[in-house]
Amino acid sequence: MNDSLQRLTDDAIGLLKKLIATPSFSKEEDNTAEIIENFLEAKGVSTYSYLNNIYARNKYFDESKPTILLNSHHDTVRPNKGYTLDPFLPMEKEGKLYGLGSNDAGGCLVSLISTFLYYYNQPSLNYNLLIAASAEEEISGHNGVEILLPRLPKIDFGIVGEPTLLNMAIAEKGLLVLDCTAHGRAGHAAREEGDNAIYKAMKDMEWFRTYRYDKVSSLLGPMKMSVTIINAGSQHNVVPNECKFTVDVRVNELYTFEEVLGVIKENVQSDVQPRSSRLRSTSIPIEHPLIQAGIALGRTYYGSPTTSDKALMNFPTLKMGPGDSARSHSADEFIYIDEIGNGIEMYIKLLEKLLY
Repeated sequence: MNDSLQRLTDDAIGLLKKLIATPSFSKEEDNTAEIIENFLEAKGVSTYSYLNNIYARNKYFDESKPTILLNSHHDTVRPNKGYTLDPFLPMEKEGKLYGLGSNDAGGCLVSLISTFLYYYNQPSLNYNLLIAASAEEEISGHNGVEILLPRLPKIDFGIVGEPTLLNMAIAEKGLLVLDCTAHGRAGHAAREEGDNAIYKAMKDMEWFRTYRYDKVSSLLGPMKMSVTIINAGSQHNVVPNECKFTVDVRVNELYTFEEVLGVIKENVQSDVQPRSSRLRSTSIPIEHPLIQAGIALGRTYYGSPTTSDKALMNFPTLKMGPGDSARSHSADEFIYIDEIGNGIEMYIKLLEKLLY
């Protein structure tokens, strides 16, 4: 690792430690936003902010050129009860940096910031670079990247920093949450009265459990539907007139949400209301120059079953970053120290193939 890359890595680890030490639960990211803003300003970068989102342009930003977005989030989930370490104490041990948000997605964020700084002062790049540290990713909130994007210059494509072991997630399943209600008729449980809404719901839930959509994605596999919440009844001797249940639907890139809803409504009796249609499935073509650059660097590509802010972007994006998705939201979360340096180096090499 050369001196320039080592300095970037050391600064990135220092920034990550500050972020870990500062609680930044979704909707409460104002303090980490200030830390990121101050870090960039200290490097001579002019920053912009909107709510708890921080962004900046490279020094020689030229509106006549296409633009690449570098994005990751600085909010975290709340620490789960399995923690044995202080989640807000950044601790290095045996090559690991422990702390809440270290892996998801602090390591990605500081690596992308470092990559932006590496190219910040360089003139005559083929593309503009835009760095955005966004809020509310963990809750798919409206005041994160979704509210920020309309305020940014036109973006041609982007990299979304999430822990992928530095492999390329080129497709991502969409998330469709359905609120379903089966309707019956109330009656006394001891007599042949009423029309039990639970039994009606059970028939529909069995359909959700067993139905298989025809189109199977080579990247994302089949569609998946799971009943995850059920609520009915008020007391033991009353046949319930209503049964509500929630269905988690993971949609591959071969179906639109409208097609999926059409199939569901044709096959179930319950009323079906989509809670949100924002988190749609996404994909970036293998032929895209960004993906080809990654392949040339020995990166593998795959389809991701999890959703991210990638789902809210209406331009091609690659999800990629240091760290391991399996560690996200786990007790005693950590990232390997060398993963950060490797992340910076890989991002720099990936962009190098496009910027010159």
